[in-house]
Amino acid sequence: MHIRPFAAVRPNAGDAALVAAVPYDVVDTAEAKALASGNPKSFLHVSRPEIDLAPGTDCSSPEAYAQAKKALDALVSNGTLLRDPEPKFYAYRQTMGSHSQTGIVATFDTQDYLAGILKQHEKTRKDKEDDRTRHIETLQAHTGPAFLTYRDDRAIDEIVRAACREAPLYDFVAPDGIGHTVWEIGAASSCMADELVELFARIPVAYIADGHHRSAAASRYAKERNFEGESRWFMAVIFPASQLKILAYNRYVADLNGLSDDQFLAKVAENFKIGEKGERNCRMYFRGKWTDLSWSIPADADVVSKLDVSYLQDRLLAPVLGIGDPRTDARIAFMGGIRGDAELQSKVDSGEAAVAFAMEPVSVEEMMSIADAGAIMPPKSTWFEPKLRSGLFVHTV
Repeated sequence: MHIRPFAAVRPNAGDAALVAAVPYDVVDTAEAKALASGNPKSFLHVSRPEIDLAPGTDCSSPEAYAQAKKALDALVSNGTLLRDPEPKFYAYRQTMGSHSQTGIVATFDTQDYLAGILKQHEKTRKDKEDDRTRHIETLQAHTGPAFLTYRDDRAIDEIVRAACREAPLYDFVAPDGIGHTVWEIGAASSCMADELVELFARIPVAYIADGHHRSAAASRYAKERNFEGESRWFMAVIFPASQLKILAYNRYVADLNGLSDDQFLAKVAENFKIGEKGERNCRMYFRGKWTDLSWSIPADADVVSKLDVSYLQDRLLAPVLGIGDPRTDARIAFMGGIRGDAELQSKVDSGEAAVAFAMEPVSVEEMMSIADAGAIMPPKSTWFEPKLRSGLFVHTV
């Protein structure tokens, strides 16, 4: 696969902690507005520009894209964001409690994406692709990195370790307690940069962990411009697979599809052992208490059918609760495991949901195996944590 250094537009050292923001798609408008309140340097003014427009403004409206461009230009003009004088690679470490992961910030070839060298495990939605494509077109920039992974390589690890022994460009702890540290790996003209390019050229495939819509939109934008210049390349952070942490992606459903409580439990018992732990498990919150559900994997199950989320969908959500397409059915909602059982439970206790399911996390190896098989995981199967911060790097196209 092909990677390149790039001349990042990035915060001056004193403003990095103020600029860095959670990804645009993990907060709604109200949450983004609260996080950016009193902080004109927050990158949420770029990634969620509707927070600075009239209440109710559509985040995918022309006004919102124009406001995003205005906000980005303001951060550059007032010196909050500066352009590096030459292309570079960067190392980016995130620390969450005892867990840390260190990736390489680079630009990646959209033609590798289109050729399947950068493998996907999720389907994308056209409306979300359209949104990200218009965002790139209006700002002439990739403002949020995709999150990639690859099977570990010792030589690449050593280059990253060497870079991390130097003084960092940024080192701060965000308000949510997650640490962010960035180092320069090497300018484009350096031997270290050349070696990284050569080493990644020997890596046969990489995997999109998070950022499927960003990757798809970048490829659409590049194709529209005949892959000329910087349009061909998109920004991502790539991590060794062994360092990644996947949390569960939980589900809650608004109603019981017309069933009484007892009818629902009887239907569940047809395919699950209730109150027992077994070969595979999830937990159900119903009638004010948590209960274990367990099952065995069918001998003829393929790589996707073996997933806990697949079994739950195929044996309970669809046939019992009537959730035929979880991508479009408004009766089901999803919650990243980082939010914990208490928040999932509150959805049921408040009456917003009738039942909730706490899943076990998918493994990184399962995700890669599914992508290698050319298969697609069910929606909302993986929740990667910690999330990459937006605003620490911008790639102009």
